[in-house]
Amino acid sequence: MRTLLRDFFLENWPRKAIAIGLAVIIWFVVNHSLTTTRIFSNVPVRIINLPAGKTVEGMQSNGLLTKRISLTLSGNKDLLDEITANDLEVVIDGTDASNEFSIAIQKKNLISLNPEMDIASGINRISAATLFIRPMRLVTEKIPVIVTGPVGEAPRGYQFLDIFPYRLYLTVSGPEKVIKQLKDRELRLTFNLNEVSRAQLDNLADANSGSEKNTDEVSFLVPENWKQINIPALSDNPFTIDDPDAKLLRIDFIRRNLLPIDMPIPVTLFYPSEYISTLNPTTLQLAPNELLQNNWGTLMITKPLSVKGVSRLFLEIVRDMIQIVIIAEPVRDQTLLPWSLQFVNSRELEDEYVKLLQVKEGDEEIKSLQPELREEYLRNRFRSYMNRFQLFKPNDVKFDIRPVVQGSTVKVQE
Repeated sequence: MRTLLRDFFLENWPRKAIAIGLAVIIWFVVNHSLTTTRIFSNVPVRIINLPAGKTVEGMQSNGLLTKRISLTLSGNKDLLDEITANDLEVVIDGTDASNEFSIAIQKKNLISLNPEMDIASGINRISAATLFIRPMRLVTEKIPVIVTGPVGEAPRGYQFLDIFPYRLYLTVSGPEKVIKQLKDRELRLTFNLNEVSRAQLDNLADANSGSEKNTDEVSFLVPENWKQINIPALSDNPFTIDDPDAKLLRIDFIRRNLLPIDMPIPVTLFYPSEYISTLNPTTLQLAPNELLQNNWGTLMITKPLSVKGVSRLFLEIVRDMIQIVIIAEPVRDQTLLPWSLQFVNSRELEDEYVKLLQVKEGDEEIKSLQPELREEYLRNRFRSYMNRFQLFKPNDVKFDIRPVVQGSTVKVQE
């Protein structure tokens, strides 16, 4: 047996070695001569060497177009089976581009992003739709960013109050046409309150408790990764807002504590001029009862009431300048009269609030604001409090009244 194997390998071994070598060479040549055709989708396109001051619609800062193309490649089967669209990139030289031009993609335009793959020798033919490139003037502008009302819900125990600043600017560069469209429609930045936790607000409130700041209010400074805007026409990646005022960006919350008003609230009738001939102080008046007490000729609600969603400072300023106004209107079938809560001399109250907070405000960043911007911030907070002002009973049930016309009187019940 051993002799047989020795004879098999050693007898005429030069001829056998030559045969094996030729077989390997033939296999290698045949294998590498096999060709195939594959379609590659979403191949990136990069434009280089554009003249200064020029760009192309959809071109990002790195030269890549947001639009991708499909290529049909013919060549070595092993190579085409191994590569993917992520290994390829089409590069277009825009050195002489001044006006719109078209380009038929050739082998010289195709590069490999994988240094281990030699596509220059492995690809024989490229087929793709003709690309039309239209250079445009490159401009840089500040685009307005409007900070909209947030979505989601504030953490339990807190109520959303306000966002500040309300308008920022983002500096971007791009095709003149695209930049003009962005300026015309402005950009929107919207936050989700669900991403703010109660623990975060509690920690901020605790940090303020030893200072002169109003502990009813909590300012949540917006994290840097929230200050981003997606502009698909300019880039696949979000832009970070570069406005210096973006460092002040905050979401204000107010604790949902019940604050007692501790003052009687006057109730009056308002007579619209449209009905003044039939509805006036001589034909219709409020009737005193258990709810409306007559104090020196003025009907008032004297039962204890509270308010929530506002600060103590705000309540201290407005508590004796609040009144309930019932609108006198023709009614039928015991229809309830409309009513509203109003603030007397609201402009003077607002001025007093702003004046006090400009002195007491402990937030150094707010103090550093330009006076006009800081005043705008405080005035908008005051108005936000007025808009959300609601009356509650001590048991946290919303207080409501039912004004009904009965003959020549208006009777008010809860």
